[in-house]
Amino acid sequence: MLGAVTGDVVGSRFEFDNHKSKEFELFSPDCDFTDDSVMTLAIAKTLLQYDEITDIEKFKMQLIYYMHEVGVRYPDCGYGGRFLVWMMRDGTEPYNSYGNGSAMRVSPVAWFASSLEECEKLARATAEVTHNHPEGIKGAVSVAGAVYLARTGHTMDEIKEYVSRFYTVDFTLDEIRKEYEFEVSCQKSVPQAFEAFFESTSFEDTIRNAISIGGDSDTIAAIAGSIAEAYYGTDEDMKETALSYLDDYLLDIAEKFTDKFIEKEF
Repeated sequence: MLGAVTGDVVGSRFEFDNHKSKEFELFSPDCDFTDDSVMTLAIAKTLLQYDEITDIEKFKMQLIYYMHEVGVRYPDCGYGGRFLVWMMRDGTEPYNSYGNGSAMRVSPVAWFASSLEECEKLARATAEVTHNHPEGIKGAVSVAGAVYLARTGHTMDEIKEYVSRFYTVDFTLDEIRKEYEFEVSCQKSVPQAFEAFFESTSFEDTIRNAISIGGDSDTIAAIAGSIAEAYYGTDEDMKETALSYLDDYLLDIAEKFTDKFIEKEF
């Protein structure tokens, strides 16, 4: 979960000013948190209300509530157009999106879940409240499942095998870097985030890989970073610097979630 926030903050200044290289300063005054962090923390706040989830429909209503409660505090943090309308009009119905918003925000469920089956079920629920298109659901479920497997000690090959149930990742970053362009669909950005992790050697290297291909940089880095955190652990300096960009309200959610669900893992 904190890996998603870190990736988002590092990638924020490159979202509309792509940097097609792994060589760059990780943080600058131009960095900030975006909707990726806000919605990740909205899901985290929802999960903080539970020790066990037995009623999935009630959970979905809670998700909607907290996505609105947390989200409306930050109306200018980069939401997609349809999500912004949904949030500001207090919407409750999904709008069939297959955007990568479902995948960028899902990682907290992988730290809450006690099984892969539960992780996938909760990931589906987090997507369905807005991104109920099959591709939107697939993006969320696959990312959450990969985080869960990484968190529970599975190998890179095992995570690749799991991801292959959802996507064919048959390219390298070097092969796509020159031509890859801004994409917000799950199907054209989630596989790229997976490959950024698959080619990595560390948490920081994952983030650098994700930024280096361009595109929707903050979201690709958030997705890849969420998996890398569970696999490698977070780089403490990077994590602390990224968290320094959050305000007190978001930082409180992050700290409470970390204390309850993540610190026990490392």
